[in-house]
Amino acid sequence: MLSIDDFKSGFYVKQFDYKAFMPEKINSAWSWSDRELTRLVEKSAIAMGQLDAYAHQIPNIDHFIRMYVVKEATVSSRIEGTQTNMEEALLRETDIQPERRNDWFEVNNYIEALNSSIERLKELPLSSRLLKEAHKILLTGARGEHKLPGEFRRSQNWIGGSSLLSAVFIPPVWEEVNPLMGDIENFLHNEDTGLTNLIKIAIAHYQFETIHPFLDGNGRIGRLMITLYLVEKGIIEKPVLYLSDFFEKNRELYYDNLTRVRTQNDLLTWVKFFLVGVIETCQNSIHTLKSIIELKKVCEEKRIYHLGKKVKTAKLLLDYLFQQPIVDAEMVSAQTKVSLVSSYKLIDDFVRLKILREMTGAKRNRLFIFDEYFTLFNQ
Repeated sequence: MLSIDDFKSGFYVKQFDYKAFMPEKINSAWSWSDRELTRLVEKSAIAMGQLDAYAHQIPNIDHFIRMYVVKEATVSSRIEGTQTNMEEALLRETDIQPERRNDWFEVNNYIEALNSSIERLKELPLSSRLLKEAHKILLTGARGEHKLPGEFRRSQNWIGGSSLLSAVFIPPVWEEVNPLMGDIENFLHNEDTGLTNLIKIAIAHYQFETIHPFLDGNGRIGRLMITLYLVEKGIIEKPVLYLSDFFEKNRELYYDNLTRVRTQNDLLTWVKFFLVGVIETCQNSIHTLKSIIELKKVCEEKRIYHLGKKVKTAKLLLDYLFQQPIVDAEMVSAQTKVSLVSSYKLIDDFVRLKILREMTGAKRNRLFIFDEYFTLFNQ
């Protein structure tokens, strides 16, 4: 039996001129005795239940989920150094400056990988196969497209430093990747570990980042795995909980706590940090959902209400903006089934009502943004 309180993370294996870390396998029965951890387990379970219950009360929750996915993709990629923001992520490729398209591709690949993986969970369990599929989508056409998209590494990688000799951390040798990832897979589906689901995915995330099974994209796939596990286990029915924002805001602690497990065997601090992240993120998500509903109510009852005969068409546009908060006249025309001339007039109404703002400053190919909605996700 393994203990969270007295965990032994692994050992170093001498290679040619470096030492690679060999992590302890995790598919086992577990125990813990720390009272603070028990309190956080209870508190995080309550927070998750409250978020899931609130999400069930919201009509058309799927309309808003797209923005959660975009935020997760943007922030998870930002942790790795990508600079695209949510507004840019929702633009078309042709609207992005050439020098920023690499970042745009990475974020949009993440969006596709996450959406595709959630859909695949209906027929395929969370597994190495599913993560490889997500990884292939993530790297295709992006900067890591030559780093074995969709395949585990077949060479030694490292973290930090310019080479193996100066590396901050060297993951296990590549021959151990498959058995170690198989161990994670078995652990996630083992119902006899004695752990709650949130502790299991906290430990699995640490283990994944330690194995570093891919040549590129490990951080993003490791964070994507958290959401996939929560959805697969039915902990949240709708994907409205994403921890990347918490990790990004506490980036130094995030990396330090992962490192402390390997260097000081301190798994307990990492698991506590993870559960605190779950609690804070649930609270923030509930607040955001409440704010979305209030904003929608204000727009319907105090703004577009005054448009008279246009109200029905305006309602169609408003609903669309909560899915796609950056639009042009052609998009509005297609969505509301009105002429291009009428769509321009409707956009003018929304600008006057301070729902939309023109964001390009151009006379042609103008784009309009629903600023207040973005603000709710950037708080």
